[in-house]
Amino acid sequence: MDRKSVAILIFSILGMVIWYKSINQMYPPKPTPQTVTENQEAPSVNPTLMETAGSPGEQESNTPLTAPVGVEASARILEMESLDYNFTSLGGGIESILLRDFNVTTRREEDDSTTEEKVQLNHHLEIPAMSVLFGSLEAASPMPYQLSQQGDQIMATTQTEEGLRVTKTFTPTTNYVIQASIRIENTSKQGMNVPEHYVVTGSTGPTTPEDKDLYMGLRYGYEDEVEEVKEGWFANRTLGCFPGTPRTTYASEYDPIRWASVDNQYFAMITIPEKPAPALVTQQKALPAPSVETLQKHPNANPNPKAYLNAFVYPATTLGANQNVEYHYTLFTGPKEYNTLRSLGKQTNEGVDAVMGFTGFFGVFAEGLLLAMNKLVDWGLSYGWAIVAITVIIKILFWPLTQASTRSMKRMSALQPQMKAIQDKYKEDPQKMNRKLMEFMRENKVSPLGGCLPILLQLPVFFGFYSMLQSAIELRGASFLWTSDLSQPDTLFIIPGLEIPFNLWPLLMGAAQLWQTSMTPPSPGMDPAQQKIMRYMPLMFVFILYNFSAGLALYWTVQNLLSIVQMKLIRNETAGSTPTPTDQPKTPHKGSPDWGQSYRKPNKKKNP
Repeated sequence: MDRKSVAILIFSILGMVIWYKSINQMYPPKPTPQTVTENQEAPSVNPTLMETAGSPGEQESNTPLTAPVGVEASARILEMESLDYNFTSLGGGIESILLRDFNVTTRREEDDSTTEEKVQLNHHLEIPAMSVLFGSLEAASPMPYQLSQQGDQIMATTQTEEGLRVTKTFTPTTNYVIQASIRIENTSKQGMNVPEHYVVTGSTGPTTPEDKDLYMGLRYGYEDEVEEVKEGWFANRTLGCFPGTPRTTYASEYDPIRWASVDNQYFAMITIPEKPAPALVTQQKALPAPSVETLQKHPNANPNPKAYLNAFVYPATTLGANQNVEYHYTLFTGPKEYNTLRSLGKQTNEGVDAVMGFTGFFGVFAEGLLLAMNKLVDWGLSYGWAIVAITVIIKILFWPLTQASTRSMKRMSALQPQMKAIQDKYKEDPQKMNRKLMEFMRENKVSPLGGCLPILLQLPVFFGFYSMLQSAIELRGASFLWTSDLSQPDTLFIIPGLEIPFNLWPLLMGAAQLWQTSMTPPSPGMDPAQQKIMRYMPLMFVFILYNFSAGLALYWTVQNLLSIVQMKLIRNETAGSTPTPTDQPKTPHKGSPDWGQSYRKPNKKKNP
């Protein structure tokens, strides 16, 4: 298989991998606008938490757990340096987290007021983080609590009519971390059966109306492994492409749970229990469709947004009189910044930096590229120029290998007439033909696979770049030239009539790749159909990557331009670098003096 054939195979596989990730972004189903009404009925609250555990002993309470009633709803806001924790008495937990350093909208907008809206976490659903739900996660409702505050510490307390008291304490620290403790205590004088209960660790949803479900989901750690469950599992997709019967609830397949997270592309809620939790359950919940007003402002809004709710599951237990059980957690609620998550992982001795998605073979390259990019930014470059600089550095590192490959291709092209003659001579014996071709190429120091090696070696770098650019929050809102946000497509305007965004970087990438392809000599033996495929392959990649981040298109554009420069330099080398008619081995003709030396059987006399 020659270089171009291998390239076709590699880029076809690459295109298929990226295609199924982008098809829903490019052609989402038509949304049904939701009319926003002024008055909506409040959700009903079930004050009774039904007993679901086994039969209690003779001295154990046999009545259902009944939530307290008549407690007025209240809220408290705990303001920290870079975020605000909003606590609610309904559930006695964290209703939402406002990140003051991150705007919802990162593009340059005519209406500057939209850029002032800050990112919030855990605000899509009505169940606050650190809620304790007894019985069924689906049917149970948060109990009302009394909130109090001592300095930066928030306390929440509630007690059922049967004497089961729940006390929570929240103590914020630094780097988006807050410590939480939950104490469940039997204050009665007899044993009490506590049913199976859930501790809600938080929820995630879209940050902006355009956010897709592709990047949302959950991860959890068990033993020394990490399990990742994305939108595709809930959609029940076959081969990652064809959805089946949707699934709404995921129950952990491995235990115990060392840590768990729900996250979207750039933000995460990570919960680390002091003692591993027995099990984990995650629910996917549909959110309201975008309103008409939202669609007018955001024509590419996700038509079917979803949220994901995580909860640790604890089995039913029996508490004797004045006995209690306690749970302690470390909660991270913030951006997926590599250094911050790495530091948290070292402090807790857990691999929570896996939330970045830098796992597997390509994760090593993604991690290294992110560290290099951040180091260049520390030295004064912008993120856009850092991507350009990294691309140049990578090209320089691969320069000798690519140059040798290009020279080999050039020699192969020059030797094509002789190789064609061998193919014609032994076309009736394919095995002998291949053997003779290999001998001929070995004598002339060319390799049929020499051009494939640079492509294969650069694939991990490309996939590493792809992985890094898809999750590096450092690029969110980073501008470069006309691009206002390198983490998003560089949409300059919407094409009138077609309602298609005009993204310039993918078009430049395709033009540069077409130019590079036109300069590449065809491989020996490539038929016209293969040549056409290679010629128009760049157009397919423009289509596939059109709605991906501008940072990825910037990397590929610079890579193509550098390849063009390298090919021009090699093309301008002296003629001695490739075989010339005088030093190329000539194909002997029958009857010539060299015929017997090269192609006739040994010891056979030459015809007169």
